[in-house]
Amino acid sequence: MTGGGPGTRPGPLLLAVGVVALEFAAAVTGFVGATLLPVVAGDLDARGRLGLLVAGSSLGLFVALPLASRVLRRLGPRGTLAAGVLAYLGGLVVAATARTAWVFAAGQFATGLASGLLAVFGVGSAIRHLDERLRTRVVAASSAMWIVPALVGPAATLGLEHLLGWRWTLLAPVPFVLLGRFLVVRAVRDEPPAPATPRPLGRTLLVPLGAAGVVLSEGWWPLAVAGAVVAVAGMVAILPAGTARLRPGTPAALAAMVLFAVGYFGADGLITVLLTTGFGAGLGRAALVLSAAPLAWAVTSLVATRFTSARKRRFVVTGLVLTALGTAGPAVELVAGGSFAVTLVAWTVAGIGVGLAYPGLYISATTAGPGGFTATELATAVITAECVGQLLGRAVGGALAGGTGGLFAAYLGFAAALLAAAGAASRTAP
Repeated sequence: MTGGGPGTRPGPLLLAVGVVALEFAAAVTGFVGATLLPVVAGDLDARGRLGLLVAGSSLGLFVALPLASRVLRRLGPRGTLAAGVLAYLGGLVVAATARTAWVFAAGQFATGLASGLLAVFGVGSAIRHLDERLRTRVVAASSAMWIVPALVGPAATLGLEHLLGWRWTLLAPVPFVLLGRFLVVRAVRDEPPAPATPRPLGRTLLVPLGAAGVVLSEGWWPLAVAGAVVAVAGMVAILPAGTARLRPGTPAALAAMVLFAVGYFGADGLITVLLTTGFGAGLGRAALVLSAAPLAWAVTSLVATRFTSARKRRFVVTGLVLTALGTAGPAVELVAGGSFAVTLVAWTVAGIGVGLAYPGLYISATTAGPGGFTATELATAVITAECVGQLLGRAVGGALAGGTGGLFAAYLGFAAALLAAAGAASRTAP
């Protein structure tokens, strides 16, 4: 089934709108969670268990990936939507009523599980039915969806938290998430899931199992190291052949996506903690920095996508190097006792780098090239790559971030991962 023509199902426009709406929902959810993290950690007496708080949803999302195709075949799109909505709402209620870090993490795990149920199907449909030009525009529009949440999200979250408390504020993204999921499922409602070999449960679950070991290590390094080794072994086993060896083309792009996600999303998940704990900044100032990188990412992407086709690799490599420098900045300032203004500028530079790099990196990772990947394989691979990176970045970063020294080590590690991503990206298609 080919897409792109009027009257075909799924409607390319409706599908594109659904994908963009989901990105807006992700932006709202991300800003709410990141802004509330210091408050939640303090209220649940979990400042020493940040990994448990920040990695729960990523663990759930990754566990869902090998189950998604099985659930879709058994329940169909509408049944999967219903199951996903119930799991998402139930998980949010559990997290919002939690009295301990463990219960909060369990609720976040359920919301991540729900998000993963439709991820492969939705992205696979986008790859099959949206050509590269339209996918590039969707990436640009998706980046633009972060502008409004970046401008008002942290301030609005703090206002709601002041009025209603963090528990009610945690529920604020619900309408946006439900709308985006409804649009995607409506666009693909008449399309059966693409035939694909179910992902092997054992190998796929090595990644969240290893990451859980890192999160639960609580300073016991043998468990943390063993968990990291298991997670990396699982990642190598489930990503397409050639990814670990940085084979030129799509495999190298997927490797760069993993390393990018480790560095950027790991750093982004802890930025408010870095500012409030390491710099002693208030939540209002921390929220200002939190907004800086996504806003710079969104605005830069709108410009970068106009040139992505012609200068894709150059933009990706340059952007990742800038992101690495911007991520290292807060770590240096933390040790030097530097200024809040320098940290704000550094994190803004990181966002500009992501805006330059991400559109081209995403297109490279979702373009089959000479390797002969199917749309389902590409969808699974790109989601896996980004989720593995997020999970490892947040698990390792959260485990390290027990104090100022730990935050310094975490942010230097994030910067190193981003430089490695630039090296991998240099082997993608020009």
